[in-house]
Amino acid sequence: MEVYMAHFDTSGLADAQAELLAQDIDVVRLGYCDIIGTDRGRDVLVNRFGRTVSSGVAFCRSVYGTTPGGDVVDINGGLSDGLPDILAFPVLETLQRVPWEPGVAHCIADVFNPDGSPSEESPRQVLKRVVTQFAQLGMRPICGPELEFYILEENDRAPNGWARYGESTGNVYVSGLRGDPENVLLSSLRQLGEYGIEVVAANHEFSSGQFEINLWHSEALDAADRAHRFKAAVKELARHRGKLATFMAKPFNDEGGSGFHIHFSMWSDDDRPLFDDPSSADGLSDCAHWAIGGVLAHAPALAALANPTINSYKRFGPDTLAPWLIDWGLDNRSAMVRIPPERGGASRLELRLGDASANPYLATAALLAAAYLGVRDRIEPGAPLVGYGYDPERSPMLPTHLDEALDALETDTQMREVLGDTFVQTFLTYKRDEIRRFRSFITDWEFTEYTYHL
Repeated sequence: MEVYMAHFDTSGLADAQAELLAQDIDVVRLGYCDIIGTDRGRDVLVNRFGRTVSSGVAFCRSVYGTTPGGDVVDINGGLSDGLPDILAFPVLETLQRVPWEPGVAHCIADVFNPDGSPSEESPRQVLKRVVTQFAQLGMRPICGPELEFYILEENDRAPNGWARYGESTGNVYVSGLRGDPENVLLSSLRQLGEYGIEVVAANHEFSSGQFEINLWHSEALDAADRAHRFKAAVKELARHRGKLATFMAKPFNDEGGSGFHIHFSMWSDDDRPLFDDPSSADGLSDCAHWAIGGVLAHAPALAALANPTINSYKRFGPDTLAPWLIDWGLDNRSAMVRIPPERGGASRLELRLGDASANPYLATAALLAAAYLGVRDRIEPGAPLVGYGYDPERSPMLPTHLDEALDALETDTQMREVLGDTFVQTFLTYKRDEIRRFRSFITDWEFTEYTYHL
């Protein structure tokens, strides 16, 4: 017990408890992000909050190895070691009232081992590790997340019981009831606007039932915290309406996928934009070029975390507006790395590689790790793409399957070092089990393809 008490800063717990009670909040939902991005947690009564969390709230470490189907993958230090604990401790500055749950506040937790050291498998700790390495260079990474998702509604005639909400063609970038007949998006935008996660705008996306809500930019850890909360909130708000929100990369054969784009820039400790250089031909600094070069050089390993599911790789391909090749371009949406036209303090790159199924902490950490290596090693990106970027003779291809991306991550020793080898090994073990389970499962496609004719 003394080890736990010595590690956790408990000085703010009493004041936090008193403030919550003054706001008529009687439950704190203490949550942390697992490997796949699910918010795991526990509801804690506020009148016992300080006492309950002061030594950390214990969870089984194998929650990191729990699959969507409820299986437990034997990660290192998990099942074979007797299912030991990890400890979640509240990050008090993240306490936030939940607008749609009266009397409830959410608090993000950092996760530790029983000896008080950070849990290296924790996605939030992985991102903190990378941000710390930037700090040693005197740099602050700033990120702006953009996430797309589908809203589905129950339908007995649909093969899997769910159909796209508001089905109608051609409703790209429309507002109002035309593409959102029950005002699900508008209602969600208003409630999210009261949740302290800095949502700023929303629109109907390209496909029926597909929407995008934009979040403002901020320092990388805060941006990932907000993106994680955003995904959990969107799904919860859909449940309140009897609907299903999904951030699956490509849930339908006949419609496009959902992306997770990250706008990224770096700033100095004295608040200078490090990507801007008015004297260069393209207005970008050497630092910006090196960051782009690092992202390109480590793109195959980056894909394992930005496109983390078997389904992710069905989103890619020519004419999909999802990247297919490892390239960069100036205001070119067909490139993997797009440089928006703004300069000055708005100089940034947009990584268009990721899909919406990505864990926000891990996708951000992977982007930052690759950019960090580019800056550290002064990697030049080469010439930018000109024209439409789906010609494999001009640029190397990204991984086409999850197992290719996992192999790239395993062999990219520099990325492993920046992200943390313990985390990478856990991630590889978990995801390779996912591939094993998929390959042994009989799909609907196989039944349709073979049963009648064979």
